[in-house]
Amino acid sequence: MLDYEAEAAHYDRTRGGVPRARAAAEAVLSLVPPGARTLLDLACGTGLVTERLVRPGLSVYGADAAHAMLRVAEGRLPGRTVRADARRLPLPDAAVDAVSAVWLLHLVPFAPEIVAEAARVLRPGGVLIATVDKDAAHDVGSDIDAILRPRRSAHVGSDTSAHITAHAALHGLAPTPGADFTGHGQGSSPRDTLRKLRGGYYASWFRGDAADIEALAASLAALPDQDRPRADPRYRLARFVRRG
Repeated sequence: MLDYEAEAAHYDRTRGGVPRARAAAEAVLSLVPPGARTLLDLACGTGLVTERLVRPGLSVYGADAAHAMLRVAEGRLPGRTVRADARRLPLPDAAVDAVSAVWLLHLVPFAPEIVAEAARVLRPGGVLIATVDKDAAHDVGSDIDAILRPRRSAHVGSDTSAHITAHAALHGLAPTPGADFTGHGQGSSPRDTLRKLRGGYYASWFRGDAADIEALAASLAALPDQDRPRADPRYRLARFVRRG
């Protein structure tokens, strides 16, 4: 897993910036019930998405476990951020109307615990909105995808739709139609994919040793247009309603 204390300094610049954040926020808001008054954004990071969730009548808060990320987020949401583990939120039961988790569940081995905690803090009728199948969204149909997909397909990710839906049901969360959005600026080039592979960026699904990395590296290095980004991914948001 990446060191998000170190990532804070350049996170926004390397993750699609405002266009990606705006697309994510608009998709999340399309799934928030019209009468919702409070929304908690888990793993809010620098708050670039979180600040774009604010709208009249909806109080938005951000939570993150990384100090450096929260320092940036606090500048965007003064007095509306808290340092917290998404598995142990400093909130009473049935405290908020919506919980969002964008680009979180694929990073951790304890996604079911996050889903359970979200269910605990949601009021009846409240919604959990979360990205699912994140890794599978990248490089679809591209030459990079042809190399990486067999590895991804062999791994049951922590954020697969089926996995999250099954655990949501255990905690009174019923699936409803979701949404999708474009990950602007997130199309990968072969050279950048290789850098990420060697840097541990794909640790959530890659289980190879040094020899496996070098085998994949050779395949990626043989691709044409080493610095040309492939198509931007389409990320998927799942939506679950807290039963009364």
